[in-house]
Amino acid sequence: MGRPSRERMADAAIDALQGQLSAYMERKGLRSTSQRRLVSDVFFRAAGHHSLDEVLAMARAEDPRVGYATVYRTMKLLVECGLANERQFGDAVTRFEIAHHDSHHDHLICLECKRIVEFEDSEVEAHQEALAQRYGFSLVSHKHELYGLCAECQRK
Repeated sequence: MGRPSRERMADAAIDALQGQLSAYMERKGLRSTSQRRLVSDVFFRAAGHHSLDEVLAMARAEDPRVGYATVYRTMKLLVECGLANERQFGDAVTRFEIAHHDSHHDHLICLECKRIVEFEDSEVEAHQEALAQRYGFSLVSHKHELYGLCAECQRK
């Protein structure tokens, strides 16, 4: 079944992610700023798949002084330290999602409304592993994206 793409994270989980980010920045000699904290916080709270513009809008809803460059640099930092994944779903828009290291999911993408649905399927995972073995590959990672029309767009 999988988790819904808009599921909200618990405060404890967000605090843990913020702690990981702080530790990474300390190791790299980077300073923490209130705006960087705000950007990462709104991203972690939002869950789902968000473009830079969407993260900027969420951050500016809480502090209108947050700039695009701050959002860009913060999201780049989250990717570098392994807390966010960059995704492109065929529409030239880079989106970011929280990196869940304890699970893997794939995506269904609507070509019309751009809705993104996350799903997990043990049979798909097993089949991919079997295919890799058949061709002598040892899988390290993969992206599984299925494109089509969601039920709502099909009704239009």
